[in-house]
Amino acid sequence: MKRSQVVFALAALAGIASGAQAATPESIAHGKYLSIAGDCAACHTAAGGQPFAGGLKMSTPVGAIYFTNITPDKSTGIGDYSYDDFAKAVRGGVKKNGSSLYPAMPYPSYAKITDSDLHDLYDYFMQGVKPVSQANHDSDIPWPLNMRWPLSLWRWAFTDDKTFASTPDKSAQWQRGAYLVQGLAHCGSCHTPRGIGFQEKALDQSDKAYLAGGTLEGWHAPDLTATQADGLGRWSQQDIVEFLKTGANTQASAFGSMTEVVNHSTQFLTDNDLNAIAIYLKSLPASHVMPAPQNSDATAQALFKGDVSQPGAQIYLDNCAACHRSDGKGYTRTFPALAHNSAVLSDDPSSVISMILQGGKRVSTQSAPTGLAMPDFGWRLDDQQVADVATFVRNGWGNHAKPVTADQVKDIRKITIESEPGQEPQK
Repeated sequence: MKRSQVVFALAALAGIASGAQAATPESIAHGKYLSIAGDCAACHTAAGGQPFAGGLKMSTPVGAIYFTNITPDKSTGIGDYSYDDFAKAVRGGVKKNGSSLYPAMPYPSYAKITDSDLHDLYDYFMQGVKPVSQANHDSDIPWPLNMRWPLSLWRWAFTDDKTFASTPDKSAQWQRGAYLVQGLAHCGSCHTPRGIGFQEKALDQSDKAYLAGGTLEGWHAPDLTATQADGLGRWSQQDIVEFLKTGANTQASAFGSMTEVVNHSTQFLTDNDLNAIAIYLKSLPASHVMPAPQNSDATAQALFKGDVSQPGAQIYLDNCAACHRSDGKGYTRTFPALAHNSAVLSDDPSSVISMILQGGKRVSTQSAPTGLAMPDFGWRLDDQQVADVATFVRNGWGNHAKPVTADQVKDIRKITIESEPGQEPQK
């Protein structure tokens, strides 16, 4: 046997023994698509930074953490990770050196990624991503809370290391949608309520808490089940597809971190995958009973007549009506309707408060590039005024939701508003 043949045979045997697979242009391209479906860039790319070089700050109840460099740089990134090292980190939350990753890395969801897809992801990050030498930033979590060894107990208690398993009697599209939502897209990381250990209360549709809505960093990610008022019960399959592709539809507009999800991830998914996601979401039963809002023109008629006796009505006319209109219907695909808006009707008013305080910008996508913005009002409205206008919106035009208090606004303001130079926010 020729020497070159011997070398090739030994290399092949080594690859088989280690479970390695040779990267191909197809596997790298597919891995890139999977990284988009997994929205890896949203967390591992800081504003103005190099792709996947880390540095993005995330606030937690115990301090800030910073996402890491996952480029193939060997000194500061993951360039010396074998496939097995990569799999342990992505699926199991354990770094090459054996230390635990914070569960801000959605490894409880990524555990469902199939072996084939994980190999393609590895190929992409090792051979399709530019190495960047950028040191990782230590967390701001104080000692002893910054010790990582308790996270191994957290993983034992709250994670499941099983890859995705198909559900009998479900269509191929439903299976694909379930795989994406539960795994790569990790929708539950934001849209599922958290327990006492900050764990997701459910990881799939076997528990009605799954995708029932969750609150993080001053924003409430809405219920994605069939709840009529604050969920997707009134959304069609096409509504969901349009929202994921453009960041808006006739029902609502993306806000908070969802704008980044659309910006970095869902707008680039294939129509087949978007429809699969929609089919799966539309199959989820309502997480709770909350009747759909009823049509009512009482609020619009009062505003048309100049009746601002309702608390928050004058604030609404002065600050909101120009875009969202006196009838609360907004302008189709331009300024979202507030009347019957599922996000407005949520039991948790965090997102309504945060939007009033901070404002926001519509997603700028390939199919909807305009990216209109809503100004922030936190600098000019005090806590009671914000509470009044939020309550007005949540109970106008047939909406019906709990009133908002000044204390709730005060709490959200502490999380979301930082004083501008020389200017203190309203108290």
